[in-house]
Amino acid sequence: MVLGWDQSAEAWLTVMGSTGDFSRFGVLDAPMLKRVVSSGAQTVLDVGCGEGRFCRIMSEHVPLVTGLDPTRKLLDQARLLGGATYVEGHAEALPFDDGSFHCVVSYLSLIDIPDAKAALGEMSRVLKPGGRLLIANLASWNTASQTRDGGWDRLDDGAVRITVDRYLEEHAFPAEWDGISIENWHRPLSFYMQALLGLGLELRFFDEPAAVDPAHPYGSKMNKAPYLIMMEWQKPQPEETA
Repeated sequence: MVLGWDQSAEAWLTVMGSTGDFSRFGVLDAPMLKRVVSSGAQTVLDVGCGEGRFCRIMSEHVPLVTGLDPTRKLLDQARLLGGATYVEGHAEALPFDDGSFHCVVSYLSLIDIPDAKAALGEMSRVLKPGGRLLIANLASWNTASQTRDGGWDRLDDGAVRITVDRYLEEHAFPAEWDGISIENWHRPLSFYMQALLGLGLELRFFDEPAAVDPAHPYGSKMNKAPYLIMMEWQKPQPEETA
């Protein structure tokens, strides 16, 4: 039985510590921060901020950072450590006015959101015209391999065999490790591309980031295939009327 985020919050805080896991500190933190800083954003919203780790990183470069999360125990930790304004709420119904932020960040949070289309629509709504939506997500082949009947197998020679199934089908799957028991969502890359294009957003940046330190044991593994993706989308300025 999947416990959910409320019951998994304490285990999450223990596992993540102050640095986060390798996907964060070893791969995504540097390029994600670079994109936020290069955008020149003065106001940033982190949707699904959890314990506020990336909010605190951004706050060293951005004047006003807001973090939103539905899990109260994680927000309690975020508020204790500071660095931003923290708001309890859901991505599918953001409690902010239209055009409130220069930049909206979704840092490995879309896989936790049941209605991703609604969440993306809300992220676009609260962006200022010309603002940027910056997304980090697990690569879709990765989430399509998280199955109980297949998935990742270690072969005798040390190689890993990965079974991808139901790639084109949006579906939930249980994610359980180190006392964390939550529900994640697989969606094909085309799902996200079509949803974001349908919102009228314009793709400005795409990457499959490599580990910062390829000599790290996890880095050497992650650099064999694109484990993560990054996308940056811009909300167009309104057309001038004659």
